[in-house]
This record gives sequence, structure tokens and C-alpha cells, in this order.
Amino acid sequence: MSYPIFQVDAFASEPFAGNPAAVCLLLNGEKSSQWMQQVAMEMNLSETAFLVPQGDGWKLRWFTPTVEVDLCGHATMASAHVLLNMGLAEAHEVISFYTQSGLLKASGKEEWIELDFPAEPAWAEEIDPAIIQALGAKPVFAGRNRIDYLVEVASEQEVLDMRPDMARLAALGERGVIVTAKATRPEFDFVSRFFGPGVGIDEDPVTGSAHCCLGPYWQPKLAKTEFIAWQASSRGGAVKVRLEGDRVFLGGQAVMVLQGELL
Repeated sequence: MSYPIFQVDAFASEPFAGNPAAVCLLLNGEKSSQWMQQVAMEMNLSETAFLVPQGDGWKLRWFTPTVEVDLCGHATMASAHVLLNMGLAEAHEVISFYTQSGLLKASGKEEWIELDFPAEPAWAEEIDPAIIQALGAKPVFAGRNRIDYLVEVASEQEVLDMRPDMARLAALGERGVIVTAKATRPEFDFVSRFFGPGVGIDEDPVTGSAHCCLGPYWQPKLAKTEFIAWQASSRGGAVKVRLEGDRVFLGGQAVMVLQGELL
């Protein structure tokens, strides 16, 4: 039996930008966790998503090359893009994904896809000084949410110049660390980078789930509920962020770059 598999650049308007994710369709039923982890290791991308038909939507699971994760924005966007482009979802419909983080939704908005995710706010908390040392950062704020650490630094340039010690960060014991600052460029509100060597991703190019934390974090600081964010990795990507109550809506574009069969 073979399985349709795709590679999609999410949070990108052109190929070879944004964040690549693999999407595997399991139309005849779910495979074992071990099998999915092995496929994710073989694909060797920051995330591989697996979709299984379930009721009025799709069961969705995400795997890095080394572990399963609870929440992933860019692979969810990639999944929605595949379903829309393969005729498995209609452009006008809301796509329902059943995940370990609850019900997530996606819908097409002209040339963009908007994801409906839970807010993951951060709180101030003293974090291991070794993490700060590994980042080489001078924090304006340090804390965490239920998934990641969050560090704000004083300027966009500090975010861009950061060269973390990945070996030291790999021992931090959580999914990853988000580093952010207010944007200097007028077209963006804030910038960020995401480091997750402990789950097999030294630097994630564009991290949708991190913006579930960043949106609520910047809301009181910038006194607004809609943002244009830039994740400043080498590939880079823009994310529209909109807050409504305890939900965060993430907008982005996506491009399919590979389609094939897993044999």
C-alpha cells in the first residue's frame, strides 16, 4: 500500500521560503505512532503531519524527526493547503482538525489560509540562567507558557544577531525557546526567532504555534489585537496574527513544492 505525501512551504508566497512541512494522507486509517515517527525521521523536516479522516474533519498529528508534538502551526497550514489543493476540502468551508491540542480550524481567505488556534499566553518566571547564557541574550522579559520559554530582548537587531549555543539549549528540557523584540521596520509589529534543538530543530524557520504566545504577549505592549509579524530565520516568513478572546487567528500563504507516494 502506498500513501500520498506532499511537501509544502508554509507562511510563504513563493517556493523555498517560509517553513517546509511534509503532509502524509492516511486515507485508509491511522498507522502506528512508531511508523509515523519513522516517516518523520525519513522526511527530516521540522514537522511531518499525518491526516486521517474523522467524522466531519480530520485527525491530525505532528512529528518532528525525533518526537511527537502537541501543537504545530505551519504543518497545520500545510495540511489545509494540501486538502484544498487535492479537492478534499472546499475553498469556502471551515476545515476541522482533531488534535492533541483540541479542535483546530482552518479556512481559505482569498490567497491566504487562516488558522483558528488556542491562545497560549506566557507568564513571567525565572528560567534557568543556562538558557539565557546559551542564547547570549540580555532579557527585557523572561518567562514561559505551557509549551515554550519566551525571552524578549531590547531590539530587532539583537534578535537578528543572536547565535545560540545549540548544544546547551538542547538540554533545556522543553520544546523550545522563543526570542522576540518590537520590530524596527514599519511594515511589521514584532519579530521573533524560535530555537528547539531539544526536539530535533535547531532553528524553526516560521513557527505558527509560537505566535499563539506572541500575539497575547504583544497585545498589551502595543495596545492592539491585530499584528503583522516577521519570523527572522534564514528563510523567513510573515504571519498575520489576530486575537479574539482566548483564540488566536494565524494567517499565511503556502506553496506546494513536492507531491509523491510513500511506498
